[in-house]
Amino acid sequence: MSASGRLTTGGPRLLGRLVQLYAGLGLYGVSAALQLRAGLGLDPWDVLHQGIARHTGLSIGTVCIVVGALVLLLWIPLRQRPGLGTLSNVVVIGLAMDATLSLTPAPGSLWVRVPLLVLAVVLCGAATGLYITAAFGPGPRDGLMTGLHRRTGRSVRLVRTCIELTVLVSGSALGGSVGAGTVFYAVAIGPLSQFFLRLFEPRRSGGPAAADAPEQPAPVPVADPVQH
Repeated sequence: MSASGRLTTGGPRLLGRLVQLYAGLGLYGVSAALQLRAGLGLDPWDVLHQGIARHTGLSIGTVCIVVGALVLLLWIPLRQRPGLGTLSNVVVIGLAMDATLSLTPAPGSLWVRVPLLVLAVVLCGAATGLYITAAFGPGPRDGLMTGLHRRTGRSVRLVRTCIELTVLVSGSALGGSVGAGTVFYAVAIGPLSQFFLRLFEPRRSGGPAAADAPEQPAPVPVADPVQH
């Protein structure tokens, strides 16, 4: 052990980041499932996942995993490198989504579905803040956006908009659910993610703990969070 105590503090800090990563990914899957149960419209990527699920007979969580893996293949020509968080993102969100759907019935009353939608989107924002600030690598869809941004020179906002419009239109054509919830998600997720990114961002006071902390890669711009 060094005089600075790096080995004694690094272990707990790494463990804390791992807990944060998997808590965030798990909550992301829960939030996606709750938004589906609300029945008022999904975010663009889940519109696509639901549309594919309806045509293949696969669960939406399984489709989420398959689509994430396929998107990850697109990283190869973009020369993006996945991290632990990237690979975990592909698997954990879909599993958590299917598990939550198996445990939660669809509510019938609109008075229940609207608050459920709001809860789902707030949870999604919190989950985004947790797993991004854990700093184990972006999700496959985040990496696709940033990779295209670097290769094309186009703005992050433009690249993100083009990707999500393509995904949304494709998913809608396949029968995915588009509605008021889709619009609410689009409007609310940016501010919510920004709030939770700042809330969960590691504090750097300049003291010994800050000096020992591992360097954190810059997250995806907080004004433009991307699904998964």
